[in-house]
Amino acid sequence: MSVSIKVRGAIERSSWIRRMFEEGTSLVAQYGADKVFDFTLGNPSVEPPAAFQRELRRLLEKPDVGMHRYMNNAGYAETRAAVAANLAEVSGVPVQAGQVVMTCGAGGALNVTLKTILNPGEEVIILAPWFVEYKFYVDNHGGTTTEVWTDRETFQPDIDAIEAAITGNTRAVIINSPNNPTGAVYPAETLAALGRMLERKQAELERTIFVISDEPYARLAFDGNSVPAVFKYIRNAILVTSHSKDLALPGERIGYLAANPAMDEVNLFMEGAIFCNRVLGFVNAPALMQRLVAVLQRESVDVGEYQAKRDLLFNHLNSLGFKMVKPGGGFYLFPQSPLEDDVAFVRQAQKHNILLVPGSGFGAPGFFRIAYCVDMGVIERSLPAWEKLAKDVGLHG
Repeated sequence: MSVSIKVRGAIERSSWIRRMFEEGTSLVAQYGADKVFDFTLGNPSVEPPAAFQRELRRLLEKPDVGMHRYMNNAGYAETRAAVAANLAEVSGVPVQAGQVVMTCGAGGALNVTLKTILNPGEEVIILAPWFVEYKFYVDNHGGTTTEVWTDRETFQPDIDAIEAAITGNTRAVIINSPNNPTGAVYPAETLAALGRMLERKQAELERTIFVISDEPYARLAFDGNSVPAVFKYIRNAILVTSHSKDLALPGERIGYLAANPAMDEVNLFMEGAIFCNRVLGFVNAPALMQRLVAVLQRESVDVGEYQAKRDLLFNHLNSLGFKMVKPGGGFYLFPQSPLEDDVAFVRQAQKHNILLVPGSGFGAPGFFRIAYCVDMGVIERSLPAWEKLAKDVGLHG
């Protein structure tokens, strides 16, 4: 066998998102790009802010000496300081550069964090619906996952259910707000309630339980709202994020992890994270991108563009009889499947050249995900296809 038994099993269970994306490529070749409506991959169609292009041009025209050499494994001091200053401003918590490690995206940050904190067999609680890679990431570092459902009517965390799932072997809880795949934003009172519960459980069990807050969509909040800063409400919190969404740089793999300065043994955790960043093979985050994002910490893509896409698609699907929670941020819709079998529904949608991801891929059978981070024209052209699909599955708007 050319691959390990474990990897072979993982391939067989692996991402519905990529599978449907690849099928979409085949449909485009068959019908043409203008007749295929691909809502599978969270790959932003928007371009980075003008400030990114301006800073990139400046660096290329007047390159700094040694700008492509190795640096400290944690990243450039000035980049970490810029990230820390922005976090301190947003949260009101005195985050310092020493509490930041630059990483290869949020995926890199999650793996570094999990390797740093997990002992073999320890449990990480993930909230369903969950991001598809969480289980693989935890397994990478010898941990196990415990799934806890959010409230199915709102997709908000169920604090009592999380508490009931905590054992003497629980090491961390992963939260994700705005959420992929639901678009739910966790309000301050929910974070505060989670923080209070965890303080009580940590005292009872005499062990640190971390909250890993996965926040790549944190600047994509709608209707004039903002995403609460986790450090204000949860002491043993580690923030992991990337600039894939807020600066539209998914291919550049630039992100960071940051620890709440009030966290248990925070200095030891940071030493461990820097070490793990190195030995996992990341070594350091990409040098050019570090230099760029250092001066772009207050920049973002136009959130209004995503909100307009949400409103158009949400309102149209609602009028056709689809049932869903209105997202507070991010760029996903997560409607209920009109068919009991969400995979069968996704296959039915494919007959109309609408490409979706079944909720089963997120631990949530009976739902499906729409990634509306596509060009507005794709959404507009898809509306008649949605109408035909709704009729096919017996919906009546």
